Amino acid sequence: MSKGTLFDKVWDAHTVGVLPSGQTQLFIGLHLIHEVTSPQAFAMLRDRNLKVLFPERTIATVDHIVPTTNQARPFVDDLAEEMMQALEQSCKEHGITFYNIGSGSQGIVHVIAPELGLTQPGMTIACGDSHTSTHGAFGAIAFGIGTSQVRDVLASQTLALSKLKVRRIEVNGTLQPGVYAKDVILHIIRKLGVKGGVGYAYEYAGTAIKQMNMEERMTICNMSIEGGARCGYINPDSVTFNYLKGREFAPQGTNWDKAVDWWNSIASAPNAEYDDVVVFDAAEIAPTVTWGITPGQGIGVDEKVPTPEDLPEEERAIAAEAYEYMDVQPGTPLQGTKVDVCFIGSCTNGRISDLREAARFAKGRHVAKGVKAFVVPGSERVKKEAEAEGLHEIFQAAGFEWREPGCSMCLAMNPDKLQGRQISASSSNRNFKGRQGSASGRTLLMSPAMVVAAAVTGRVTDVRELI
Repeated sequence: MSKGTLFDKVWDAHTVGVLPSGQTQLFIGLHLIHEVTSPQAFAMLRDRNLKVLFPERTIATVDHIVPTTNQARPFVDDLAEEMMQALEQSCKEHGITFYNIGSGSQGIVHVIAPELGLTQPGMTIACGDSHTSTHGAFGAIAFGIGTSQVRDVLASQTLALSKLKVRRIEVNGTLQPGVYAKDVILHIIRKLGVKGGVGYAYEYAGTAIKQMNMEERMTICNMSIEGGARCGYINPDSVTFNYLKGREFAPQGTNWDKAVDWWNSIASAPNAEYDDVVVFDAAEIAPTVTWGITPGQGIGVDEKVPTPEDLPEEERAIAAEAYEYMDVQPGTPLQGTKVDVCFIGSCTNGRISDLREAARFAKGRHVAKGVKAFVVPGSERVKKEAEAEGLHEIFQAAGFEWREPGCSMCLAMNPDKLQGRQISASSSNRNFKGRQGSASGRTLLMSPAMVVAAAVTGRVTDVRELI
């Protein structure tokens, strides 16, 4: 396996056959499920009198609909309780491992699988959730899938997929202080566009990517889907192996050494051929904030909202829609915009390193008057670790609410919602209209450190001013 990209090697290793449609029937090594996209899939199995083919390859948790304040059962929301019961029943019926609330390992599906060591290099991974690309940080090929495809994986452990082209995205150099992985991926999406990755897998590389820890790499891969890519990945290296070693589901003993040899062999070869290569200079990336209604409508915090004349012709219509919806003026700074709600969490930025960095800026400061700010750990393990380090006390002293694990306001399929025209400074991944629970609410995406800067000043603020 010396030639080719990691994508090619993993794809070929998991190919069952080529279907009459020309698509590949791809074996899925790990299937992750949650309470939102699985009930209908299990119902389809029951209608066809089918069983889950390999229940040991499916792992379940709850994240989207769980409240982050009071998690007592039954939930106040009847629909949420119904979805919970459906997942509990299906997992019991089919013998699927389920990390429920109180298990010690419940949390956002894309947070718990890596921390348990379930996510490993060279895997194919599927989940009924857009941000499954997160797992590509380990050198896995991970796809978000729809409900009917969840059914297919449950029944056959395979997916019918068309093979992707591969674009190598290099980020070279050193990031400035106050610039994080979130800024890097927002910058990439800004430059390549929300449709730029259609038909591609993104391979992230370069010295700046190599310098990132695993959680930063997960942030990068997490938002590949926002740039139109079907998946994103980073070649496994010593950083990957050090993160995985000793975790619950990681290989042990002599199997560990064999696994590392295999993982090293699947990395893209130095002479691998790519369909496209794009290079960025890390030093040119500033703390980045979205101003519009797609993750591609972002600017450096020290820049001004682009005018129609600044934009390509094909982007002007969506920009006009964004100006009106967001109530922003072209050619004016976003910095100084007042915020109402500040949210730290999500599968993009709800891990322990995100909370540590946010706490570093929150310490000794206080949330501005009239601002609602809260922190939602990505998992029960993240919450426990953060509390052991006293991070929750720092946040609470600064006026942040400290919550229970879940997806929370990232998509607001739970009680955490914006009200009316509120503006949210959010560490999540999408700023679509209505995304955070209000049909007219406005979302500004940024790094957790930038969210803290907004929370303590009451407005969009360059976090570098707090360093």
